[in-house]
Amino acid sequence: MKNQPFDYKEIPGWGMDADPENEPTYPMKNYTGDDHKRINYERSPQQPINVELLKSTERPAPSVVFGDTAPPSGLSGIIRRYAFKHSEDRYRHWIPLILADRINVYEGIIEDTVTGKLPNLFKEKGWSQEWKFDKLGVAKKAATVGFIAALAITYFREKRK
Repeated sequence: MKNQPFDYKEIPGWGMDADPENEPTYPMKNYTGDDHKRINYERSPQQPINVELLKSTERPAPSVVFGDTAPPSGLSGIIRRYAFKHSEDRYRHWIPLILADRINVYEGIIEDTVTGKLPNLFKEKGWSQEWKFDKLGVAKKAATVGFIAALAITYFREKRK
């Protein structure tokens, strides 16, 4: 098949926003001409990088502003470093980040316990509010956990005999 020039005007709706008299946002927008100037803005100064910063493989420079209160550490940090070696369009990036978040919760509980602060899991997990507003749901969950625990205990007792 030979490459022929294609007339884009044949596509239904092509260039529908090219007519300034047919501006779809007319009642809401006060057009000042600044739309074309928005790419020429003064960039904010770079935040000083004083912690380990994980950056995307798609971005050549670090973000101008970033959070620095919780740098990657422990097992969750290792998993995060692995994730940031891969492109954001891959599961190899996102699934490890989700896993690292879950692991980081348990790392925080362990860290609190080691430093002498016992976490109030009942309150921090929202169980008190769940009990307040959904007692039947909490009862069902407790019954399910109890049933599974009873099955596990019975299984291991029988296995020992």
